[in-house]
Amino acid sequence: MAPQREWFEKDYYKTLGVPSTATPKEITSAYRKLAKKHHPDTNPGDDELFKEISAAYDVLGDADKRKEYDEVRTMGPAAGGFPGGFGGGGFGGGGANYRVEDAGDFGDLFGGLFGRGRRGGQAGPQRGADVETELHLTFEDAIRGVTTSVNVTTDARCHTCSGSGSAPGTRPDTCHRCGGTGSLQDNQGMFSLSQICPQCSGRGTIVTHPCPTCSGSGIEHRNRSVKVRLPAGVEDGARIRVKGRGAAGKGGGPAGDLYVIARVGRHSIFGRKGRNLTLIVPVGFAEAALGTTLTVPTLDASVTLRVPAGTPSGRTFRVKGRGVPGGKKSATGDLLVTVEVAVPAELTDEQRAAVEELAKVIEPPSRTSLGV
Repeated sequence: MAPQREWFEKDYYKTLGVPSTATPKEITSAYRKLAKKHHPDTNPGDDELFKEISAAYDVLGDADKRKEYDEVRTMGPAAGGFPGGFGGGGFGGGGANYRVEDAGDFGDLFGGLFGRGRRGGQAGPQRGADVETELHLTFEDAIRGVTTSVNVTTDARCHTCSGSGSAPGTRPDTCHRCGGTGSLQDNQGMFSLSQICPQCSGRGTIVTHPCPTCSGSGIEHRNRSVKVRLPAGVEDGARIRVKGRGAAGKGGGPAGDLYVIARVGRHSIFGRKGRNLTLIVPVGFAEAALGTTLTVPTLDASVTLRVPAGTPSGRTFRVKGRGVPGGKKSATGDLLVTVEVAVPAELTDEQRAAVEELAKVIEPPSRTSLGV
């Protein structure tokens, strides 16, 4: 992406309160703390500050933007010239030399000063767009992990010319104007101005015999299948990045990334809490009162579970290691079995008589804590 003018004017590291050597994790942590503190919902007067914090994280939280930001900042105040009045002595700034690349607003600014610079949008190699798609999984596939394929319709490398833009049997010619570099240099004393070659649009080559399929662009819009590996234990809504499998870049630029959103279906009996599986098992009053041994299912094989006498309804038992399989940084989860005492909706005469006899010898629970 092209640098913005405010990149030269604002210190995003200072806005987030982190050093320029901060790790991505430190930057994210600092942003979250500041965003929570100054969010307009809790602090209506901090609207502008919240926007500045968000703008800073939008750049520093993206590896590609941060790299470009760090590079162009070296041409700003750190170089002693732009934008604070070009140093104390005009353009010289103490005799420093500047290299002004054709970069968005900054390039347009110098284009206005010197009658050159880029107009009318980006040129040269451009990174392809990121693509997002959904993948629907069964509960079991999400737990165990799966390698499958997703179909996406995007800009892709032309299958006829393999992305060169030239008709089969031909190849692009080196641009005679820039000599294949893709840019033109012009020394202006203290400045070395660089602009994208208008002849080849920054590619360094010119297609003289266009491919009949893509008309020389090297890109065609088509459906393609992309293999995706989802790790064991993936949760519903998880966003899986497949690097370089998004839309094809333009002018020889790199492809974007593919993001696969996992949509996990429900299981007929199991639920899930993080890496633990949950299961509700009904038991009779006599089983809960006298104790029993239950046979309960897992994702693999059934296991036995001892329910002690006097177990109340709603008690949860833990079966170790029968949950979601762990990865390199996480342990395998457990199976959480909750017993619920089932109360029959209807009783036979014999059952009613037995319950009435039981009621005579079992005192009802105390209700003094309720104040009645």
